[in-house]
Amino acid sequence: MTPDEIFPLVYQELRKLAASKLACEKPGQTLEATGLVHEAWLKLANAPIDWSDKTHFIRTAATAMRQILVDRARAKLATKRGGDNFRIELQDFASPLPDAELLSLDEAMTRLALIKPDHAKLIELRYFAGMNNDEAAAAINVSPATGRRMMNYAKAWIKVDLAE
Repeated sequence: MTPDEIFPLVYQELRKLAASKLACEKPGQTLEATGLVHEAWLKLANAPIDWSDKTHFIRTAATAMRQILVDRARAKLATKRGGDNFRIELQDFASPLPDAELLSLDEAMTRLALIKPDHAKLIELRYFAGMNNDEAAAAINVSPATGRRMMNYAKAWIKVDLAE
């Protein structure tokens, strides 16, 4: 499927995901859910990828939204703008994170992806794509039980990583 064919099928779902990720932002922010979805679309529209199905597109869109949010958080927290970096104690992937915590999570996920790429992808699908355990497990072709074990491992690994 081409991006033009699949985008209308997933637009409302992506917009809902984007709105949930932007819910923790301060009022008056410049990026809204529609804008985040459209920025993700711009990243994906010209990608030389044959979208095999709706889930494949949503997985890739989740990655694009993660990159956009992390880039915006980095810009906001840049030292020249008076920002400050600090570590977080990871409690719940389902709740939106402030910019500094999002950056810390992204850095930890990047380190996890070097040794356990499927585990990092699972976190990305759960947190950034809003998938439940069964959906995320299916998206990476593992059983729901394996997905739960992988998620437990990934959460523990990130918690230790963030504590260091």
